[in-house]
Amino acid sequence: MKKFIAFCLIFVLLLTGCQQNRSGPVTPEPAQAGGHVVVALDPASEPAAGFDPAFGWGAGEHVHEPLIQSTLTVTNSDLTIGYDLATEMEVSEDGLLWTVQIREDVTFTDGEPLTASDVAFTYNTVRDAASVNDLTMMDYAEAQGNTVLFHMKRPFSIWPYTMATVGILPEHAYDPATYGANPIGSGRYMLKQWDRGQQIILQNNPDYYGQQPQMDRVTILFLEEDAAFLAVQAGQVDLAYTSAAYSQQSPAGYSLLPVKTVDNLGISLPTAGNIGASHRAISLGLDRQAILDHVLDGYGTPAYSVCDNMPWNSPTAGKVVFDRDQANALLDETGFLPGPDGIRERWSFGRMELTIHYPAGDTLRQAVAAELCSQLKELGIAAQSKGTDWQTIYQQTHTAAAVWGFGSHTPMELYNLYHSGGLYGYSSAYLDALMDYALACTDLESSYALWQTVQEEVADHGFLWLVNIDHLYWVRDGLQVAQQKIHPHGHGWSIVNNVDQWSWS
Repeated sequence: MKKFIAFCLIFVLLLTGCQQNRSGPVTPEPAQAGGHVVVALDPASEPAAGFDPAFGWGAGEHVHEPLIQSTLTVTNSDLTIGYDLATEMEVSEDGLLWTVQIREDVTFTDGEPLTASDVAFTYNTVRDAASVNDLTMMDYAEAQGNTVLFHMKRPFSIWPYTMATVGILPEHAYDPATYGANPIGSGRYMLKQWDRGQQIILQNNPDYYGQQPQMDRVTILFLEEDAAFLAVQAGQVDLAYTSAAYSQQSPAGYSLLPVKTVDNLGISLPTAGNIGASHRAISLGLDRQAILDHVLDGYGTPAYSVCDNMPWNSPTAGKVVFDRDQANALLDETGFLPGPDGIRERWSFGRMELTIHYPAGDTLRQAVAAELCSQLKELGIAAQSKGTDWQTIYQQTHTAAAVWGFGSHTPMELYNLYHSGGLYGYSSAYLDALMDYALACTDLESSYALWQTVQEEVADHGFLWLVNIDHLYWVRDGLQVAQQKIHPHGHGWSIVNNVDQWSWS
């Protein structure tokens, strides 16, 4: 075992310091005084299509700021909307036209000015691309002077959140075949080097229109979790993602940074049958803190919705105080009573039992599923866990249980889950009308109350939310990581959203 660990350590040192590539040898230097930082991220964080917003860079499941490109808006620390390129915006009374003025002092890194035409070109390009950034609600964008007009197919009050994920492309220098590997942008950083499967190096943009980054160079290594920890032990990185499995370690010269998230794990329950009808009782009878303690070493918070702590979250929807006695009393009222083996059953209806699926190979969700099986037994429900593939999980969304992960910086997460035709398969004309009305609001903040009502209506149906996972990072002593806003689902680029504000003490 010691020989194996030594081999892994040598491999990490070679990977992070001695690789030959088209740009010559790369030697990340940790703890750079003045402005260099080395960060280890999950290999899944490397964008397969490169750094092209038209193909999902900055958007998708693990939404983050694109860094290399500017965006029209940004999300503030409290997840409200702020401005980047935009200087003001307004929406028409029917919600079908957004008018956005942009600043006129911005240039791309090739020296060409960024104009409203570039913005319109970007949005029309992203709309037509096979991108995870969904712009199907937009008809087309057009430029008029320093103003961009967004013509919508349908009202979409949360459009400002979409604008925070779309990096602006240079119309004069955009080739979809090459841009992803050689991006020209106007953001805080420029892509200096990309060694696929290994690392990228970002350099500060000297012509950036905002405040110059304190970190003028950022090296990002793509390492598996075990390799990332070995790199920490070897002192080869300044910050590295990790998991609760490593939280009790004490690598010399590093401390553990937990970041709060809306990265929540929940379980889907069948839409029909005795299990689905017992949603409220099961929620009462699950000890969420025990899940945190047993699976996540305490790093997280109980979850009660898919948008905990977001501006549009309802603080009461789905919220329960753990009470197993009350849960058992509610289950007794259904007529399903414990049999000789303690499992509830009812004549002609059979036993209360279910299988909890999780994606095979996902050790975290496997552990959550095992903990759930143990707790459900205390409620008289026979449960077993089973690892399988995502295709099987999706096919059985309405008929079986599964451990899911969600959480985003937009209310569309609710829409995609609960609108008719959404993932859960929930169908309610009333809920559809509520969500459509929320999207039709001409004032973003006014729509929040409607999204809260949606949460209250679905609190006892379908998804039963369990925990919000803290994102954990090893941080080298002396590195001052800027305050993080709540991270969305996915352990990826969110940590470096504000890397320009990090510093060395």
